[in-house]
Amino acid sequence: MSKVDNNKVFVVTGATSGIGLAITEGLLKKTNHVIGIGRSPERCKQQLERLQEMYPAQMISYLVADLSLQPEIRAVAREIELVLKDWEKKHLDGLINNAGTFSFWQKLTSEGFETQWAVNHLAPFLLTNLLLPVLNNSTNARVITVSSGSHYGAKLNWNDIQELGRYNPLKAYKYTKLANVIFTSELSRRLGPDSPIRCAAADPGLVNTGIGEKTGSQIAKKIWGRRRKKGITAEQSAAGILKLLGETDLSQTPEIYWKHGKPKKPNPFALDKDNGWRLWEISAQMTGISKTRILQKT
Repeated sequence: MSKVDNNKVFVVTGATSGIGLAITEGLLKKTNHVIGIGRSPERCKQQLERLQEMYPAQMISYLVADLSLQPEIRAVAREIELVLKDWEKKHLDGLINNAGTFSFWQKLTSEGFETQWAVNHLAPFLLTNLLLPVLNNSTNARVITVSSGSHYGAKLNWNDIQELGRYNPLKAYKYTKLANVIFTSELSRRLGPDSPIRCAAADPGLVNTGIGEKTGSQIAKKIWGRRRKKGITAEQSAAGILKLLGETDLSQTPEIYWKHGKPKKPNPFALDKDNGWRLWEISAQMTGISKTRILQKT
């Protein structure tokens, strides 16, 4: 298990199963405190009760939110601040944007966004921006956004960034994972070297989870069922992310893309400053975040 500083406070999205649950358990094992976010009330309740029994000395909370919907993201951000207040904490030491989805069929949210774009990109963009003030109150905070090696070779189609006109599920997924890396790079630039917040995009590798079996397509389910068997466990994937939350000093490196705890060169498209600025402006408009917040200690 990777070293993670004790008694810190982290938020993990997608924390009821897979990599998110493995990260949550890894943090709790090192006596940290965790606020998990999940979509299912039943699974949140189940994991909360199980983890509280396993780690009675830790502070643990599970909050329910559908991260495809921006009102629910804003609501859960407020709930996080209330939990921190209840725990007598003024800061957050880390946000792990892990929740993700894959949709074989084109689906739009009630707000009119393509579902993969809404969950995989807009959700971490908005939640991170909303939590920047409490992250800034930490002396050494982390924002880790889980991306994917599928972002290699992709280029955002600025004329149809959500792949709405001619939907291709794999291309739409690649766009969101590329957006994760661009967002990480641009956020790091906007925060600047003097910020206590450090950012990284994490490539989890091929992981044996059920993400590809929730698409509603029997063909996709069958293909993923065969492919997932070649993947590593969620715990093995989480170990690399836990390194980024602890023993890896991100303040001493310009690298923003990591796989299994080691730096790796991302798709060059993700590092282009013009692309970063352009994606940020589009995302800000889609989420109502007009600009990076002015961060001050509170």
